[in-house]
Order: sequence, then structure tokens, then C-alpha cells
Amino acid sequence: MSDVLPPCPQCKETFTYEQGALLVCPMCGHEWSADASADGEAEASRVVRDSVGNVLVDGDAVTISKDLKVKGAGGGVVKVGTKVRGIRLIDDGVGDHDIDATVPGFGRMQLKSSVVKKVL
Repeated sequence: MSDVLPPCPQCKETFTYEQGALLVCPMCGHEWSADASADGEAEASRVVRDSVGNVLVDGDAVTISKDLKVKGAGGGVVKVGTKVRGIRLIDDGVGDHDIDATVPGFGRMQLKSSVVKKVL
């Protein structure tokens, strides 16, 4: 890697720093791979959409669009309309789960983008 780090692909600030294998922007909190090109081509290739086609990004607020049965020790059901704030998109989710979020009353879990709707 060169001595000069590329600017953030989201907010274009130049205050980026390295954290392990990622580059991090302290201004907007965006994280991206150090291997990705400076113009964000790698980021643009993966677009996550909600159940109605809105593009999702890290930090968005979404609502659950159908009842979800929760497996595990607590069990229960996440009801339609539950608002989840501050989502984080992930690449390495279980199956086709591509959102990591904290669901009120249930804690941290992974969700599918096909069962959420972006709060506009």
C-alpha cells in the first residue's frame, strides 16, 4: 500500500486510516477494503435492496415487513412493523442473510434484506 491513503468513497474526506485489512473514515464511519480501488468500483458492484427495491446502506433504519420466528434459546416472534435502526450490511452472513442489526427486544441478529423495508 502506498504512503498516501485514498479518500473516503462516500464522503470524499481525506482523513482515512488503516484498521487491520480495512480503511476507515472517521468522519462518516464508512469502512472499505484496502484492496478496493479508490474510486469505489468494488463497493458499487454489491448493491443490497430491501423488499420493495430501495437501496440499503450502512446506518439505515428499516422496518420488518413480515413476522419472523426467532430460533434459539429465547424464541419468540419479531412482529411486522418493528423498527430497526443502524443496520450494517455484511458479506459473510449465514445463508442469504446480508444485514446485521440490533432488533429491539431480541438483541443482535442477522436479517435478510427481503424481509425489511427502508424507512424513508
